[in-house]
Amino acid sequence: MKAALLQYSPLWEDKEANKNKILSILQSQKEKFDLLILPEMSLTGFSMNASTLAESINGETFRFFSDLAIEKSIEVFVGIIEKSKSKPFNSLLHINSKGKLIKLYRKIHPFSFAKEDKYFSAGKKPAISKVKNFKVGLSICYDLRFPELYRKYAKKKVHLIVDIANWPDTRIEHWRSLLKARAIENQCYVIGVNRVGRDIKLNYNGYSSVFDPMGQEILSVIDQEGLFISDIDKNFVNEVRNKLPFLEDIKLI
Repeated sequence: MKAALLQYSPLWEDKEANKNKILSILQSQKEKFDLLILPEMSLTGFSMNASTLAESINGETFRFFSDLAIEKSIEVFVGIIEKSKSKPFNSLLHINSKGKLIKLYRKIHPFSFAKEDKYFSAGKKPAISKVKNFKVGLSICYDLRFPELYRKYAKKKVHLIVDIANWPDTRIEHWRSLLKARAIENQCYVIGVNRVGRDIKLNYNGYSSVFDPMGQEILSVIDQEGLFISDIDKNFVNEVRNKLPFLEDIKLI
């Protein structure tokens, strides 16, 4: 499977401008791919203006990426601020190549250090989706610091874990180390998609990355906007797990 990581600098809280920017990036890409992955809160940046920017799961962001998925015959993972009856959720949508929403993940760990928990509700459960013949565990940014979530994915033998993020450059070595650790301990591919540029407070240098089930970094992109494609191989996941059957010894206590 070919996974495309879209690393870019979103214009602050400007959904229309960011749609146009994404289309421009995609138009310059000639290589075909199966899965498009965007950063957290893909069209707004990491905004606490949650109630104003929130939308339903079938709102404008869904409709835009649904049309895109159909047009390009791809699967899409995109982040939105999801409207709810109480506080909104920081969510990830999986839209399939027919433009249908097939999985919703709500961020379980709002980033309290940035007061995200004041403006967003916490999700309550993991989410596993499927792309082609890959089982995929979903997560968002700060979730990466909590390995308990990913052990649940390992028990279900996912082949790929995805984390979409707005992770600032001041803690970028944490991002890189945690992505690698999640790949090693769960013996699967891990894809992290981060943003670049600057928002109203922080700088971001990206480091969107792909790690294989042995913890080898097979893609890493610093301070660059664009679409970056990596091949991932389900057979290699199975090979590693059969040769080194460490997951059989997990005890969730």
